[in-house]
Amino acid sequence: MSLPQGREPAGISHPWPDPPAPGQAVQIADGVLWLRLPLPMALDHVNVFAFADDVAEGGGWTVIDTGFDTRRSRAIWETALAGPLAGRPVTRIIATHHHPDHIGLAGWFMAQGSDLWTSRTAWLMARMLVLDEQGSPPPETLTFWRRAGMPAALLAERAGQRPFNFADTVHPLPLGYTRLTEGQRVRFGGRDWRVTMGDGHAPEHVTLWSLSDDLVIGGDQLLPGISPNLGVYPTEPQADPVGDWLAACHRLSALARPGHLVLPGHKLPFAGLPLRLTQMVQNHERALDRLASALAERPRSAAECFPALYRREIGAGEYGLALVEAVAHLNRLAVTGRAQPVGERDGAVLWGVT
Repeated sequence: MSLPQGREPAGISHPWPDPPAPGQAVQIADGVLWLRLPLPMALDHVNVFAFADDVAEGGGWTVIDTGFDTRRSRAIWETALAGPLAGRPVTRIIATHHHPDHIGLAGWFMAQGSDLWTSRTAWLMARMLVLDEQGSPPPETLTFWRRAGMPAALLAERAGQRPFNFADTVHPLPLGYTRLTEGQRVRFGGRDWRVTMGDGHAPEHVTLWSLSDDLVIGGDQLLPGISPNLGVYPTEPQADPVGDWLAACHRLSALARPGHLVLPGHKLPFAGLPLRLTQMVQNHERALDRLASALAERPRSAAECFPALYRREIGAGEYGLALVEAVAHLNRLAVTGRAQPVGERDGAVLWGVT
């Protein structure tokens, strides 16, 4: 779920307007290949990048993110490994964060001899969620949905459905990984890199900034044209991912240069990162202002905040992501003293201005 945004300003450019076909690759720098894997959702793809390691680094490939663990994704990888990757082994997987479209096939590659590099939080969350398989929504989730204002009919429907489980699209993760930490220097793909952590969309989200040229690996922290989902979940209902996201954008702005070429988790590689970071901050600040104005008119549940936040109809397929992002923006208003719970209606918390 992403908040509405206008057209990208002229300062943001896309050197490669066409993505690679499944199983194929586009070379975007010396020893750097851009590939895509399909996703069965509105955002129908994830970008992955392969970096050719020199002999001193092992002579194979370092791959950034992996796509879902599905038969189709595995088949596409097999085509790519035999084709543009020329049969050389994938010796290292770097997962930017713990979400299934980014870490889904890490375990599959590890079973073939790859190492996994990621942040400690990403590894712990991915491994925990793969093991936490649920046949129906737990009571805490039902309570969370009810208090967020999910309509009773939809709540009853979803209470009887098997929820999405990480195990559905993430290969089992074996023990053992290499931890990436804030400020660390690492080497792969014939380049030296600085590790810098993002936040908000996923905790300890890895971004990598080349010290050898102008490449930046952005994952979902640095995207063109869309904002990643910033959601609050029953596991941490008082979380403030919007505040975490805004703080991360300001931290990363200190590193960003107009000449950087960003390799994002979705959409197209782009230049114009300083402007894009400013735009991402403004996008959520404006959403918070719209939400505060709506709450000044009358108290609302999180579900009743959709028109103010998204300004479009929310379909069934995106309802869950919209709901957790609405809660996140209400939590941010609460943290900054601009809103608070003022009552309840049919079990749903109503929010108003302070």
